[in-house]
Amino acid sequence: MRLAGGDTGEAPCASQAGTPEGAGGSGWGRRGARGRSATVEAVSTRRDPMAGILSGPIDAPSENRQATAYPKVPAVPGMQVTHRASGFVGTLLRIEGGGVELRGAGGLERVFRQLPGAFAVDGQAVSLVRPAAPSKSAGPVTTTSGSLAVPPSRARVARGGRLWVEGAHDAELVERVWGDDLREEGIVVERLDGIDRLAEAVGRFRPGPARRLGVLVDHLVPGSKESRLADAVAGPDVLVTGTPFVDVWQAVRPAVVGLEAWPVIPMGTDWKTGICAVLGLGGPSATWRHLLARVTTYADLEPALVGAVERLIDFVTEPT
Repeated sequence: MRLAGGDTGEAPCASQAGTPEGAGGSGWGRRGARGRSATVEAVSTRRDPMAGILSGPIDAPSENRQATAYPKVPAVPGMQVTHRASGFVGTLLRIEGGGVELRGAGGLERVFRQLPGAFAVDGQAVSLVRPAAPSKSAGPVTTTSGSLAVPPSRARVARGGRLWVEGAHDAELVERVWGDDLREEGIVVERLDGIDRLAEAVGRFRPGPARRLGVLVDHLVPGSKESRLADAVAGPDVLVTGTPFVDVWQAVRPAVVGLEAWPVIPMGTDWKTGICAVLGLGGPSATWRHLLARVTTYADLEPALVGAVERLIDFVTEPT
């Protein structure tokens, strides 16, 4: 990752903090006052505890000043970050080689220097750091889905069966929590981008004993359109499960964003638009990135979604 050169929007280095205005190569520093000789006689290096910053050699380390301490926040991909000096707001892509790469709402990607206090998260100035590596312990290690982790192995050849989800956010959430399990089992997740033509898609897929199909849908409640479409494709090699929620966002526990419950959005208002207005984090894309970044384990999800996904994984991997 290459750092953007000449970026004037970067926060100053800690070593520059507190430097007198105009310092650095323009007459101050080692020369003292402008135009005077560089020779200074009998300068004492003893510091008076009550003296100001000019009471000793100007190049000597300051014993009275301390760099501002910013809280350290692990740089988790997907979190929303603001570069304080430039005001650039984006989704964190990665942190590497002393640089932090962000992607703005319009798709613009920029790299900023990883300096103390250069970024803000949730309105607070922070220092972004690499996430700590998982600690090694004698006990069993689990994945984010709660499954026992297995030692790294070669990538498994994909199964004939598939797991279908409605949209991009469903796919990202399933990958974030169950990604390790899916790769271990060789299950490929595919997007439907809506289920209005579910029967046609199932017909083209041609499920069978070696090509089992699991489908995850939202708003799967009696009498709903989704329920009727699910019933139309039910079979021994097809399982449709889901949640009662209008949108997969509701399957994330509201506590992860500091809410006791998801707000009730008035009829006639798009649900996501209403939620974005309540949270004040930007549009749907920015709000989803913020929400997804705070999901770190299956415990951050509602049991209805956890149970539905686990059933689908078991169904697709069931021995034939």
